[in-house]
Amino acid sequence: MQALTALVEQALAEVGGCTDLGALDEARVRWLGKKGALTEQLKSLGGLPAAERPAAGARINEAKVRLQAAIEARRERLGREEIERSLAAGRIDVTLPGRGETRGGLHPVTKARLRIEALFRRAGFDVATGPEVEDDFHNFEALNFPPNHPARAMHDTFYFPDGKLLRTHTSPVQIRAMLERGAPIAVIAPGRVYRCDSDMTHSPMFHQVEGLKVGEGVSFANLKAILHGFLQAFFERDLAMRLRPSFFPFTEPSAEVDMSCVFCDGKGCRTCKQTGWLEIAGCGMVHPNVLKASGIDAERFSGYAFGAGIDRLAMLRYGVSDLRLFFENDLRFLEQFRTL
Repeated sequence: MQALTALVEQALAEVGGCTDLGALDEARVRWLGKKGALTEQLKSLGGLPAAERPAAGARINEAKVRLQAAIEARRERLGREEIERSLAAGRIDVTLPGRGETRGGLHPVTKARLRIEALFRRAGFDVATGPEVEDDFHNFEALNFPPNHPARAMHDTFYFPDGKLLRTHTSPVQIRAMLERGAPIAVIAPGRVYRCDSDMTHSPMFHQVEGLKVGEGVSFANLKAILHGFLQAFFERDLAMRLRPSFFPFTEPSAEVDMSCVFCDGKGCRTCKQTGWLEIAGCGMVHPNVLKASGIDAERFSGYAFGAGIDRLAMLRYGVSDLRLFFENDLRFLEQFRTL
């Protein structure tokens, strides 16, 4: 029993001297494990007289309980010390000024879209929206596209297995607006559109705005006036504008819209290929077949429609040379537009 007392004191001293949880666990195994020193004491009870074994066993168990309690107390203390060290190492001075708290800003394409919407609202147009997943009727048939038109081909349009498609323009919104509201009507339809195309001036997904006005006596002169006024207001400068004959299935007559180059004021530069002009939109008078498909009397009402790429307008307004910069999410590029 004198040896037991010495072992317990030695074990308690060793446990108290452990400085980390690993060393403490090694001490536990050394003293209380299957081959530990105190466990061996229990195995030696067989060498004692039978009358002395109960008292000796009780003292050994008492010593084990005492040592186990000391180990648990030491483990708890070492755990707290470890937590305190970790907290101290990662401590943050909350009174220091914050870092990276700069104000964000709208995306340049969003800025351009909001400016377009504001300008046309002032001119009496409503802003209409519609689904990006469309059907053939609204995207092609109601817009007078013949069944064999190249725009319907797989290499131009993203089709789904059920025959639906990602809209290739926002013109379906005009069809839905006319079917819902009838005439007279004046709306613009900004939104995302999708085509199988990708390079420095084209993206598989891009933003487009289309305009529509239908009423009695609406003429091509009204179309020219609204477009010229919009371009000058959007770019905040005097601009020349010209219309070149073109063809679109949904308008007749149709025209391409050119404006004087915003970089050289029409004198000729690399951007406009020395012509002094930049192609900016397509337009025309709404085809009677489109009015009929939308439930509008083509004998009584006439209308004009136009469409332009919001991304291209943003590129010209902000002097961006590569369309892909808008979609790469490079903060070094985007932060330039916070205050514009």
